[in-house]
Amino acid sequence: MAQHLFNPKRRDLLRFGFWGMSAFVGNSLLPASIKAAALAQPSIGMLQPPDKNGIRIPKGFFSRVVAYSGQNLFGYHWHAEPDGGATFATADGGWIYVSNSEMEKKLGGVGALRFDSNGKLINAYPILTNTSRNCAGGHTPWQTWLSCEEIEKGQVWECDPFGKKEALARKALGSFKHEAVAVDTKNMQLYLTEDEPDGCLYRYTANSNNAEGYPDLDDGYLEVAEIINGRMGKLRWHALPDPLANSTPTRKQIKESSHFDGGEGIWYHQEVIYFTTKGDDRVWAYDIKNNDLSIIYNAALHIQPVLTGVDNITANTAGELLVAEDGGDMQIVIIPKQGEVYPLLQVIGHDRSEITGPAFSPDGSRLFFSSQRGKTGQSEDGVTFEITGPF
Repeated sequence: MAQHLFNPKRRDLLRFGFWGMSAFVGNSLLPASIKAAALAQPSIGMLQPPDKNGIRIPKGFFSRVVAYSGQNLFGYHWHAEPDGGATFATADGGWIYVSNSEMEKKLGGVGALRFDSNGKLINAYPILTNTSRNCAGGHTPWQTWLSCEEIEKGQVWECDPFGKKEALARKALGSFKHEAVAVDTKNMQLYLTEDEPDGCLYRYTANSNNAEGYPDLDDGYLEVAEIINGRMGKLRWHALPDPLANSTPTRKQIKESSHFDGGEGIWYHQEVIYFTTKGDDRVWAYDIKNNDLSIIYNAALHIQPVLTGVDNITANTAGELLVAEDGGDMQIVIIPKQGEVYPLLQVIGHDRSEITGPAFSPDGSRLFFSSQRGKTGQSEDGVTFEITGPF
């Protein structure tokens, strides 16, 4: 896939869309909690020429490589095909970055990098092994990582970032081609995406809490979403009769269920669930309180869109969305609360790769991500980066 350097003129074409998309379709598309304000120019600055690591970033930002696939780090060989990731604070002021491996045939899993309070890498180790195509996932408020298998009848595995407890398959979260999961920290419900052309949006509700007071991921029910009357707006949730898909795939069990074209990353922020669909290059927002589903970014509305190949998603401390591209221009793109979509960074020379696993350090000062297949496009050539700067 050919690379295209960011063209500042593209911004002029974006007055049609995303948070300010009401110019085309009316404010009904936007959840009440995130109504758009006037367009504003980003203050982060333009992308500079590639640095020594091949990363284009604005002035004042810096990159470093923290791991290569196959590199021996404290006795652990950093995994091939690094994918979804998250960070977790440690008691000593440091943090842990966990990263999935999307390798197939029981060669996948999850690895962890531990950093001290100064950002020095001090340990590396596996927290899940012998699984397949661990794609994205989600962190939990009880400090675990939910790793999703993107295979038919795939499972969600709950992993301990500290590597002390054994990873467990949470079968109540369903058996399907899982992509990612996000926890609604107010209602303690889980939302899950499905990477199929006719995939669905799912919600898990626990029947009880565990000993720590958090939702029991083995005792609950899974529901699938229906967009009422097939129009944008309200959702109706249907309980799945067979979450384990013993006879019928979950996405086909409820005839009223609505389908999304390739569910990808998902994120929770201030009572809104955001998720992406790669088949139609859209970013969606589900306002939980008002039960309102909307599209906040649609590449089809732009003559020359900055953001394509939507995939993993996260947010910064200000609540601005960061979307990683699978292909596209190999960028991480920011969707701000106000203003126009713009790139935060671009990886040059990795044309056959994709950007995966964006996650901020607990204090929001560092951004981690990977180029899944590096410069060669081969599974064993992934690279994991860190970006620091005035986020």
